[in-house]
Amino acid sequence: MSRRIEAGLSVVALGTWVALCGPAAAFTAYVTNEKGNSVSVIDSSTMAVTATWKVGRRPRGVTLSKDGKELFVCASDDDRIDVLDTSTGKVVRSLRSGPDPEQFILDASGTPLYVANEDDSQVTIIDIEKNKVLAEVPVGVEPEGMGLSPDGKILVNTSETTNMAHFIDTKTFQVIDNVLVDARPRFAEFTADGKFLWVSAEVGGTVSVIDVAQRRVIKKITFKIPSVNDEAIQPVGIRITKDGSKAFVALGPANRVAVIDAKTYEVEKYLPVGQRVWQLAFTPDQKQLFTTNGTSNDVSVIDVASEKVIKSIPVGLLPWGVAISPN
Repeated sequence: MSRRIEAGLSVVALGTWVALCGPAAAFTAYVTNEKGNSVSVIDSSTMAVTATWKVGRRPRGVTLSKDGKELFVCASDDDRIDVLDTSTGKVVRSLRSGPDPEQFILDASGTPLYVANEDDSQVTIIDIEKNKVLAEVPVGVEPEGMGLSPDGKILVNTSETTNMAHFIDTKTFQVIDNVLVDARPRFAEFTADGKFLWVSAEVGGTVSVIDVAQRRVIKKITFKIPSVNDEAIQPVGIRITKDGSKAFVALGPANRVAVIDAKTYEVEKYLPVGQRVWQLAFTPDQKQLFTTNGTSNDVSVIDVASEKVIKSIPVGLLPWGVAISPN
C-alpha cells in the first residue's frame, strides 16, 4: 500500500474517531497561585488561561459551590476564606474560617464547609449561607487533608505532625476514631463506593489504603522511580476514577504522577509532569486530569484514557490547588 493511501486512511480513521467521540466538553479550571495571591482561570477546551483574579494572601485550598456560581479560596495568611463570583471574578464576601485555613471540603448538599485550620489543630465547620461557625473539632497537630465519605456521614482529616487520619461523625461533630499512617499525611480521598480511604504520606513516601468499616490500613503503596532519589518521591494529591479502576497520585518533587491499578494496588507507570506536582483534579467527565506544578509555575493536562500528558499551561507563581467547574 502506498504511503499516500496509508496517510489518507489515517486521516479518515482520525475523522471517524473524532466523530464518534464528539468534541471535548468545555469546563473551567481554577488554580490557586500560592505566591501570586491570585487564581488562574483556564478554559479546558482551549487549554489556555483566560483570566487572573486577585484574592487574599497565600491562597491554597480551592473548591466550588455545587452550582459552580461561587468559588471558595483558602486565603491562608489572611485567616479567611474568600468567596468569588465566578461570573465576574470578584471577591463578594469572606467566611470565618479560623486561623490558617489550608484545605477544605464541601458537603454534597452545598453546606456546610469543613475546613482544616493548620495553626490551631482543629477542623472548623461553617454554614456558608449564614457565615456561621457550627463547630470546632480538635484534631492532631497541623491538620491538612480533608475527605468526605460519599454518603456524607464520615469526615476525615489528616494531621501532618500527628501522622493520623481522624474520623469525624458529621452529625455529632465528634472524632470517633484515629488511624495511624506514615509520616506527614497530606491528602485523603474516599473511593466512590465509600469502602476505602486513600491517604498520602509526603515524608513517609507511601499511600495508605484504609478499610473504612474496620478503620485499619490494609495496604501501603510504595513508589520507586529509576534515577529519582527516594527522598524526592513525596506523595500528596490523590484522585481515583469513579469506576474505581485507576488512581493517580502526585509525587511532589519527583515531578511525576503515578498511575495505579486501584484494584490490585500495583503502580503501572509514572507520567512526567512539571516540577513539584502538588494537587490534582478531574474534569467532571473524567476525560482530563489537571495537575498543579509548584516550582515550574504551570499546570499539566493528562488525557486519562491514553494516560499521557497532552499540554503544559503556564499559570501564576507557585500553583497549589485546582478545582474544576461542575458544568
